[in-house]
Amino acid sequence: MTLILSILVSLALTYLALLAALLLARPKGNLVGEALRLLPDLLRLLRRLAVDADVPRPARVRLSLLLAYLAIPFDLVPDFVPVLGYADDAILVSLVLRSVVRRAGAPLVRRHWPGTDDGFAALVRLTGMQLDSAQGHGPGRLAGIR
Repeated sequence: MTLILSILVSLALTYLALLAALLLARPKGNLVGEALRLLPDLLRLLRRLAVDADVPRPARVRLSLLLAYLAIPFDLVPDFVPVLGYADDAILVSLVLRSVVRRAGAPLVRRHWPGTDDGFAALVRLTGMQLDSAQGHGPGRLAGIR
């Protein structure tokens, strides 16, 4: 009985540590709300990047795992929990996209973005994406990245 209790306590502590890590890694401001509004475009972007051979294999693996996580019916925080229910999904999408942008580059992500320029601007804020100013891709010139 003590072993089962120890396992349950360990699982609960691991779960709480994971939630704390997600909260610490979350984007600042109301970017989680932006991510929720961009969700349809984000899902299309994730799928497109996951199958693109120009994206490095480790990044494609992370994207595929993220898509699988988003498809399963249970989450770290159940979706019926107000505010936090969808925040864990948005935070994970943000973290994975940050790592993909570092590996693949902003122009590749922009090429696959299915949404509007305003949506891409929100994606830039959400992921902390650095646009290459040497190529004229500053924040005011998002349309030029296509």
